[in-house]
Parts: sequence; C-alpha cells; structure tokens
Amino acid sequence: MQLYDLKETKERVILVGVQADDNEDTEKSLDELEELAQTAGAETVGRIIQNREQIHPGTYVGKGKLDEIKNLLWETDATGIICDDELSPAQLGNLQDALDTKVMDRTLIILDIFAERASTNEGKIQVELAQLKYRQSRLVGLGKSLSRLGGGIGTRGPGEKKLEMDRRLIKGRIAQLNRELKDVKRHREVTREQRSRNHIPVIAIVGYTNAGKSTLLNRLTGASVLEEDKLFATLDPTTRGLKLPSGQEVLLTDTVGFIRKLPHHLIEAFKSTLEEAKYADMILHVVDVSNPQMDEQMYTVYETLQNLDVKDKVVITAFNKQDRLTEVPIIRDFKADHIANISARTGQGLDALQSVIEQILRERKIEISRTYSYADAGKIQLIRKYGELLEEEYREDGIFVHAFVPKELYGKIEGRE
Repeated sequence: MQLYDLKETKERVILVGVQADDNEDTEKSLDELEELAQTAGAETVGRIIQNREQIHPGTYVGKGKLDEIKNLLWETDATGIICDDELSPAQLGNLQDALDTKVMDRTLIILDIFAERASTNEGKIQVELAQLKYRQSRLVGLGKSLSRLGGGIGTRGPGEKKLEMDRRLIKGRIAQLNRELKDVKRHREVTREQRSRNHIPVIAIVGYTNAGKSTLLNRLTGASVLEEDKLFATLDPTTRGLKLPSGQEVLLTDTVGFIRKLPHHLIEAFKSTLEEAKYADMILHVVDVSNPQMDEQMYTVYETLQNLDVKDKVVITAFNKQDRLTEVPIIRDFKADHIANISARTGQGLDALQSVIEQILRERKIEISRTYSYADAGKIQLIRKYGELLEEEYREDGIFVHAFVPKELYGKIEGRE
C-alpha cells in the first residue's frame, strides 16, 4: 500500500458546538477540539456555540446559526468547519450544501490523528478498520467534502487509497482486516496466558490522553516510549517489566489515552488493546493534576472503563504533574483504592507509588517461614522471582526463608505440586 505525504497549506477552521444539556460544558469541549485540530495540523480561526434543546437532525445547528457560520467563514477566510459531535451522513451532506465548504467532525479529526500516530502493524490495522467503518456510511458526502481541498485532514493514514472506493471494496477490506485483527487478538490471549502461568502481576496504566502515562512508563522501566506534550502522542500499547524495590517483578502495560466523545468505531477497533485493563491485576490511573478539567477527565476515564466492562479491580490513582502546581489543591478520587502524588518528569513520589504497589501485591500473598533443604534451592529462586523474599539464612539443616508468595505459587513452594 502506498502512502502519500501530502504537504498542503495549513487549514483554517471554525469550530461548531451545540449545547443541548445544561450539565455539558461545550466551551471546554471546544477547547479540547481546538487542541485536536491543532494536533491534526489545522489552525482555529473562530468558534460558534448554539444553545438548543437538541442537536438539529438535519443540519446539526439551526438555520440562524448556519447564516452566522457562513458570515464567519467569509470574514475569517476559513477553509472548513469542525463540528464537536459525530455527524450523521445526512447532516454532513446538508451542511456541505448549505455552507459550500469542507465539513468535518470530531470523529474524523481523532481518526486522522490516530492514522498519523499508528506505527505497529496492529495499530495500523485497528486505525484502518475504524476509518473504513466511519467512511462506509458517508462515502458520497465525505468524498465531496474532502475533494474541495485535495488532501488535508481526513485524508491521511493506512486506510487511505482513494476516497471513491466503492462500498463493495470497503466491505471486502473490512472483512479482511477483521480476520487479521482476530489473529492479533489470539496472539494477545496467548501472551496473557503465558503471563498468567509465569505468575507475574500485570498493571494496566490508563488515563486521559496527555496525562503523562508514557513519561511514567519510561521513568519507572527505562522504556523508550515517545513522550510529547500532545494529544495521543503514543497510540500503540507497550508492555515493560519493572523490578520493584523488594525484588519482585511486575509488568506495566500502557494503553491508548481516553478522551471525551471517543468515537465508538475506535473503541470497537481498539477493544483488544483496551482489554489489557480488563485482564490486568490492578489499574494505575494517571491523572494530570495541573489540568483545570481534571475532574471531567477522571469521569471520562471511569466511564470508558465501565463501557469496557472493567470492574472489581484495585485502582491506584497517580495524581501526576505535581511539579506544575504553584499551590497544592485538595484532590480526591473516591473511586480509587489508593492515591499517590507524583511527578513522572522529576521522579517525585515514585518511591511511594512503588510502595503502594508492593503493599497491594503483599495483601494477595501468603506469608511463609520455613526451612528448605539444599536440594530444594530451586524453590527459593521461584520465591525470589515471583514473591517477596524478606529473609534468607543458610543453616546446617537447610535454607531458612521468610517471604510472601503469590497464592497460586504456594502449592509449588510447599511441594504439593
């Protein structure tokens, strides 16, 4: 498949949002949309919010606002608009006809960013699948809209061949990608089984996009995951081993960042990646404490976890980016079992965070104090690797050990298996 590097003039866009609920903060949502647009390579030159009881089924906004958008397009010399919600095929077509400009929505922008960020084979398959499903129902309207600029946002990524692919080709490609994704999922399940047999606890790192998950993973494990102050800087999941101060090994798995109104096509496509959280032994929820929208971001993360059926997990919330605070606010997370105040960038609080992880792991272990014969020295190696060895003394009658061992390993250690 050939990828084209499209160097086009920077797109100038107007953001459009509808506030249909008093509890929604559309202004903040548009702030985030502006950041998304910037990440995708567009400059925001204006924004329009309409308060109405519900989103207009035909044109997203009402007729009066359409005239306002038309005028703003002319005044700012904008090249397109981005709507803050996913548009239906009808809304997309009607807006294009009414405004005679490029029309995009939040989903298209997020898919575009994902297309640019995907680097592994699995990531590329997942993004292409999400793009094709999105485009399948919008083939005609989308083709009309994107041909206006000949490139730009929405035309990137592994799923791009030509916009006029007919539905039959798209359907065939989706079926092929689903088969490939099944293989990836099988491979993931085998890996999970191996981890389970190895008795190595798995900790899934989750959080809102740009909360500092990759920085934390790098700081703790010496991994070389891309760190950028950008939305969705890293897309592909990374698993790295961490040796805790007690000597016990754990696996840390980074997951794709969450965001409000995360497109359902993406949740569906990235399910196998996001399910890392479902099968993990505990959840490490990273929160950007310096972000004014911290509470809303935490809510989005928990809502996404609930949608993925992630429940009954011990949650540690790490309030990250403490180094950016000028004063320390009172911060709480009532859904977390433990909290830690950290700065992944400076290393502040990471020792305390690791102590919390050790404490949780210890609660799941059985304490043993016994003497092993020298012939059973191999068992001590198992304890050292998968448990927590507190004391080891070589005596005449054997090796005395005081340790905490995982329940599933207890039978082997005691010679019952």
